[in-house]
Amino acid sequence: MANQQFKTGEKAPETGTYKVDKLVNGNSSKDNTEIKLEEGEQFPPSPSENEAAYWVKRA
Repeated sequence: MANQQFKTGEKAPETGTYKVDKLVNGNSSKDNTEIKLEEGEQFPPSPSENEAAYWVKRA
């Protein structure tokens, strides 16, 4: 599952720590926030930009 991206609104496939990879609108994100999600929880918008984002699981 290397670098698999998950979009805001999707559900986490497994419990873990995730970080913003980039914004859905194509802009790069300066958001380095990491969040912990439980399996089945929804991915939120980017915390700093409040925009839909692509998340990746931290290794």
